[in-house]
Amino acid sequence: MNNMRNIIETAEPFLLPGNRTGILLIHGFTGAPKEMRWMGEHLNAQGFSCLGIRLAGHATKPEDMIASRWTDWAASVEDGFHLLSGLADRIFLAGLSMGGVLSLLTSTKLDVAGAIAMSTPYFLPNDARDYSPSFIKFYSRFVPYMPKSKEAPGSSWFDKDAYKDHISYPQNPIRSIAELKLLMREMRAALPLVKKPVLLIHSQDDRYVPPENMERLYAGLVNAPAKEKAYITGSGHVVTRDAARRQVFELAAEFIQRYQT
Repeated sequence: MNNMRNIIETAEPFLLPGNRTGILLIHGFTGAPKEMRWMGEHLNAQGFSCLGIRLAGHATKPEDMIASRWTDWAASVEDGFHLLSGLADRIFLAGLSMGGVLSLLTSTKLDVAGAIAMSTPYFLPNDARDYSPSFIKFYSRFVPYMPKSKEAPGSSWFDKDAYKDHISYPQNPIRSIAELKLLMREMRAALPLVKKPVLLIHSQDDRYVPPENMERLYAGLVNAPAKEKAYITGSGHVVTRDAARRQVFELAAEFIQRYQT
C-alpha cells in the first residue's frame, strides 16, 4: 500500500482535540501542514483544539498545485473551519505566509474569533510584482517552475536542523504564482472588512517576505477592533519552524487567551 500514498510522509494534516477554543492552522505557498505542527502541539498542550489543514494541491506533487486555483485554497480553509466547529465553539485562524493571507481574507467571510497572520506578504517580491496574472499564466506554459530564491536552499534559516526536516516543493510553480497574486488582490481589498482581532507576527530577518509587508497590512486594518503587531529576530521566513518559534507560539497563545471570551 505504501506505493499508493499521495501525501508526502510526515506532511499529513493533523487534528489535536482539546477544549472548546479551536485553532485552525494554515500552512504557506508550496508548504505542508508540517510547517504548523509544532505550533499546533504547543497550543494543544495549553488546552486548545488544533486542526492543521492541507491546502489543495499541496504536500503531494507540484503538478497538483499547478492544477489548483486560489479559490480551491480558500475552500480548503472553509472545510477546515467547518470540521473544527464540531469540536470548538470559537475558532481562531493562524496562518503562515500565504496561510496568513488566507487567514485575513477568511476572517471577513466566516464567524471567527480572531486571526493570526505570520510572515504574511502584502505584495509579492519584486521579481513577480510587476507582471499581471494573465501574463504569468501565459509565461508558465513555457517555463513551469522558478527558483524560490537566488540564495542557496536553507541559507536564510537560523535552525539548520529544522530546515533539513522541512517539507515543501523545491521550486515555485509559476502558474501558481498567478493564483497567489489573485488571492493577494482579494486580501488587500478585504483588509478594511476585517472586523475581528488580528495579531501580525514577522521576523526582522525575513529575506523572503521583507518585514515592511507587516506595516502595510497593519495600516490596512482600519476597522479591526484590535490589531497587534510583533517583530521577532533570529528567524527566517518560516517562523513556525525556525529558531525563534517558541516566542511565536507564546505570542499566539497570549493573543488567543486575550480574545477567546
